[in-house]
Amino acid sequence: MADKSKIRQSFSAAAESYDAMARLQKQVAVDLLHQAEMPIPTHTVLDVGCGTGFLTEKLVDHVAVDKLFALDMALPMLQRTRQRPALASCHCICGDAERLPFADNSFDRIYSSLALQWCSDLSAVFKGMEQCLKTSGKLAFSTFGPATLKELKLAWTQVDDAVHVNDFYPSDQIEMDLQCAGFTSIHVNSGIYTLSYRDVWALMRELKETGAHHVKGRQSQRLITRTHINQMIAAYPEQANGDIIASYEIFFVQAER
Repeated sequence: MADKSKIRQSFSAAAESYDAMARLQKQVAVDLLHQAEMPIPTHTVLDVGCGTGFLTEKLVDHVAVDKLFALDMALPMLQRTRQRPALASCHCICGDAERLPFADNSFDRIYSSLALQWCSDLSAVFKGMEQCLKTSGKLAFSTFGPATLKELKLAWTQVDDAVHVNDFYPSDQIEMDLQCAGFTSIHVNSGIYTLSYRDVWALMRELKETGAHHVKGRQSQRLITRTHINQMIAAYPEQANGDIIASYEIFFVQAER
């Protein structure tokens, strides 16, 4: 519960800066829509972990939606979604992906982009989604994979053996949890996105201003000092031009009830 509260705080604090900094999140959302099979018109659609509503708005552009719902646990993020003119008729719900507040058989399609990795109980998430979907309803989502921020992880190993970067769910666990929840026709595609930054500080600033800087279990570890950070930065590999890169492993998943 403590982690969930911290995650909510991180994303709430990032609501104002998110859209300006979320270059990866925006690209992944667009790629998710291109990979996912589009529903036919007049469907009821849910966006789980909608953030500021970027994907939600794209659903209006790409999908003929009859009723559109957007859910996020961070109220300031949801308020940004409500401010988008294209989403004036969208039903915005402040709620938890692990406890979806919807009746069974409510949706034809559920989408989610780079949100489910913050959930501590994937099996509960998928079971709730399976119950909320109508028969033959489809789920399409993207999430971070274990190779995400591998350069940052490696640099921190040169400082100490503490956990400084989140470990994300492997694809086999995602598939197993989907199967256990009752989903079929499960397809997982993966890709590595590589982003360039002026320096490590720019990377850390982007993670903070998109709300993605919280590390599970960090509160129980020793204090991170400026000396530790400088040691990590010294160990982070630079490109020939002095920039640094960060890798993000992305899973694109589709499944059917």
